[in-house]
Amino acid sequence: MKLETFFEHFDLLAEAPNGVQKLRELILDLAVRGKLVPQDANDEPAAVLLERIKKEKERLVKEGKIKKDNILSPIKDNELLYDLQKNWQWVRLGEICLLFGGYAFKSNSYVKLSNNQVIRLGNVKNNQIILEQSPVYVSDEIAVENDKFLIRKGDILITMTGTKNKRDYCFTSVVNDKHIANKNLYLNQRVGSLRINEDTTIQLVNIFLKSSIILDLLFSAETGTANQGNIGADAIRNLLFPLPPLAEQKRIVTKVDELMKLCDELEARQKKKRETRILINNAALNKLLTADTPETFTKNWQCICDNFDILYSAPENIGKLRQAILQLAVMGKLVPQDANDEPAAVLLERIKKEKEQLVKEGKISKSKLVSPLETDELLFELPSGWEWVRIDDFYEVVGGIQKTPKRTPISNYFPYLRVANVYRGRLDLSEIMYFELFENDLQKWNLFPGDLLIVEGNGSENEIGRCAIWNGEIKNCVHQNHLIRCRPLGHTGSLFTLLFLNSPVGITEIKKLAITTSGLYSLSVGKIRGIVVPLPPLEEQKRIVTKVDKLMKLCDELESKLTQTQTESEKIINAAVKQLLTV
Repeated sequence: MKLETFFEHFDLLAEAPNGVQKLRELILDLAVRGKLVPQDANDEPAAVLLERIKKEKERLVKEGKIKKDNILSPIKDNELLYDLQKNWQWVRLGEICLLFGGYAFKSNSYVKLSNNQVIRLGNVKNNQIILEQSPVYVSDEIAVENDKFLIRKGDILITMTGTKNKRDYCFTSVVNDKHIANKNLYLNQRVGSLRINEDTTIQLVNIFLKSSIILDLLFSAETGTANQGNIGADAIRNLLFPLPPLAEQKRIVTKVDELMKLCDELEARQKKKRETRILINNAALNKLLTADTPETFTKNWQCICDNFDILYSAPENIGKLRQAILQLAVMGKLVPQDANDEPAAVLLERIKKEKEQLVKEGKISKSKLVSPLETDELLFELPSGWEWVRIDDFYEVVGGIQKTPKRTPISNYFPYLRVANVYRGRLDLSEIMYFELFENDLQKWNLFPGDLLIVEGNGSENEIGRCAIWNGEIKNCVHQNHLIRCRPLGHTGSLFTLLFLNSPVGITEIKKLAITTSGLYSLSVGKIRGIVVPLPPLEEQKRIVTKVDKLMKLCDELESKLTQTQTESEKIINAAVKQLLTV
């Protein structure tokens, strides 16, 4: 791909996953390699510029205005990263820049407010000097004593400390008039200042120091402790740097600025497009959820179907569609009602009798009394034939086995499920642990197909109460006490209850019930027994579950197509990048 063709397809390439960010990186890499703008044989070679800079530094040293630099390492052939363009030259950064370190200003010397601000690590980001970021000041007296650490217009500030192996430092930014208007800025420790005489070269060095090629070299010299990374002053001075002719520097700086502004515009356009799509999708789904008649619901659903390609071309909207499907399902709006279905009240009466019989036979324990339903607990108006119930009304709810030293597997051990195995609507059985069981333990805690498992404790509010159904995947499996087992009575099944507990309204109710202590959210057996859920007629439950499965498969297909499209876009931009960098 020629560079001209690349620029023609700039918008298209930006649509790939992280496309704009990749374009920014490519622009910098092309600039550093001398492939972003054409060369001109009439340009004064970089060697002449370098000689001029050298003489200027010698003059400043002779006049006592700067100290003589440490001798820089000679450049060896095996260091050279690639062949430079004609009239370019490999240099050490210290050959073209003066590097000044900062001073360890003491916190007890800070004053409430003055015209002398100390610039610390947090004040410098990529192309930003954030003076409002936790500002600290020193008195005029302290400032005068440390005059040599005064920052000047045109200095390139560089952060020299951050998190080890995270590359979250070596940020650079150029000081301009706005930064030093009405105040003096002073370098704190671990913030360096690069000073260059040529205005254009200042901008070019700032740009090149953001490219992956130069940053890779810089971070290869990282030192520090296990957590803190440092780049030393000598490593910065000895950094290998490609120096173009001065006239070409101007062209590069102008082109990079032009293309970065275009990237800014593309990002802003994508953000606005994404926000608009989300707003339209939210409005469409809200109309669906609030439809008060079957006719209105059908009309609103058709509107979504007609705009499917637009609304669901982003992963976040597909996630919201999934949540809307669950919400509609548990509110009785997803499938039509059938007057011939046996009402839920009849089913409940049958469950009640079965439960009483099981208690009488000693097969289950008699539940502690759960308070009657109050009007303010009813979450929405139910369709005809549905009933509001508590989980205790149609489930046997029990806790699990506590993990103790006596449960260490020795000779009579069995598999058990823990929180790490249970997610929303699915089980992860890739890693199973074992408990030692004793007399009657297996009979008491053995899981049966159809059991609903609910997570009773989690450090995240959004993960508390996540649940899934056990289908007998492992023989003779039990469960830990951090999972609460709900066993359905009266052949009601757990699929509809699962839909409700994983729906937006169900998750909200569980969050209300969860107790938090020391950052841990928890549910008790009693709290779960008291959860209020809607109970449809048994036949309608089956229709709802079937419909949800069908729509969730559609969502899976949408996500798969979206992933495929993004993958293809990514391949295109990667191929374009590779071709441009190897020309």
